[in-house]
Amino acid sequence: MTTDFKSIPIIDVGPIVAKGDDLKMGQDPSVREVIKQLDQACRETGFFYVKGHGVPQSLMNEVKDVTHKFFHLPLSEKLKIKMTPNTGYRGYQKIKENITKGVPDLQEAIDYYREVKRGMYGSLGEILEGCNQWPNEPANFKASMEEYIRLCTDLSRKIMRGIALALGGSADELEGEKGGDPFWVVRLIGYPGNPAAIPQNNDIGCGIHTDYGLLTLINQDDRITALEVKNLSGEWVPATPIPGTFVCNIGDMLKIWSNGTYEATLHRVINNSLKYRVCVAYFYEPNFDTLVEPLEMCVEKSGGARLNQKAVYGEHLVNKVKNNFVP
Repeated sequence: MTTDFKSIPIIDVGPIVAKGDDLKMGQDPSVREVIKQLDQACRETGFFYVKGHGVPQSLMNEVKDVTHKFFHLPLSEKLKIKMTPNTGYRGYQKIKENITKGVPDLQEAIDYYREVKRGMYGSLGEILEGCNQWPNEPANFKASMEEYIRLCTDLSRKIMRGIALALGGSADELEGEKGGDPFWVVRLIGYPGNPAAIPQNNDIGCGIHTDYGLLTLINQDDRITALEVKNLSGEWVPATPIPGTFVCNIGDMLKIWSNGTYEATLHRVINNSLKYRVCVAYFYEPNFDTLVEPLEMCVEKSGGARLNQKAVYGEHLVNKVKNNFVP
């Protein structure tokens, strides 16, 4: 469970990045230290910064740069990749078309999902079937994003292998039928600056929420503090940008698999800066059609007490998708 943390820990995941493909990675002393830090962070904050991750800072900056450039295009150009149910809920949404718990968010965004071919998941995945929509401008947008997604997928898989060891399983505990064919979501978000620099109810960039899946990698603008994380006392702790790092947090599915040992922590975004802020959020998820329920090893650690939650990940995601956007 989360605590009354006052700051978000920083973890150097370099040893896991180097050893992440080795089934015996947990025997390495440097990896064991990272596993200990991951376990503590997942128990106490649900959020942590990661450095030593191996994703080039130049690429992290490039994807933010092309995101800025896209959002500054004329609306008519952005609407060429407009998101609708017919596009598999992929594409661009205007400001206040995204909803968190019934309240429109002060943001615009582009949503991308792992490609879902027709019939791939039967009726479960039908509404997400389709290909992603890529803008013509900026010219390097698609190539940059696809390379970025590839690297984030590999990094997330390695971090999850460390988390599996932290829970007491093998490095591949959360692979195979659980997460060996992971789904992913990428959301590019633009938050307009606030001329008044005073937070109001209608100035919430993204309302209070937890993330849906396993692990989120947040690549945020370096000079704007807008992401806030809620501790056990109800205080909002800022996730101040640290250049070259990802802000990482765990989601609903990891809470279930860990039997509540790890908590998906509430967070929100308020851009009180005068500047336009972007965030490139990558979400690493279980297999789309897997049933997520408490792992027996985590139930045993809890003395047999079982979290009364389970979900088919794809159903959980689809229910959120259908309720999070203005028709």
